[in-house]
Amino acid sequence: MNNWVGFLGNAYPWVTAAHVTFVIFWMAGLFLLPRFYVYHHATAAGSVEDRAWIERNSRVRSIILTPAMLIVWALGLLLAFHIGAFGQHWFDAKLLLVIGLTGYQGWLGAYGRKLAAGQRPLANRTLRIMNEIPGIATALIVVLVIVKPF
Repeated sequence: MNNWVGFLGNAYPWVTAAHVTFVIFWMAGLFLLPRFYVYHHATAAGSVEDRAWIERNSRVRSIILTPAMLIVWALGLLLAFHIGAFGQHWFDAKLLLVIGLTGYQGWLGAYGRKLAAGQRPLANRTLRIMNEIPGIATALIVVLVIVKPF
């Protein structure tokens, strides 16, 4: 007997597993890149070390962050339509947090371009605080998805 409702049918648990896997990849990148920026921030603009950090940062964005985020969004939307999540308050809150993380990733890309241009507009302490954003958002999202508090 099929316990999975919606258009995904028996593929639902597989799509869910893929979604969770790519969420882990995305979060790993969102945890890693700000930490890289903390270390990059301390280098002298134009130095060999600076150029190495520019390359590392670029690879994290292009190899991990962007593909993982796009797959998370695609699979997440499939799952949301499958279970009819739109309009449920827990899901709306989760969606806002995911949109926020997507915007945060955009900010990380813009900040990486500033670092590559030799600019260091934020204080090191501010970068370290910004590094906590994905962890807080992830904890809130997990609670919303598992507990569905509202």
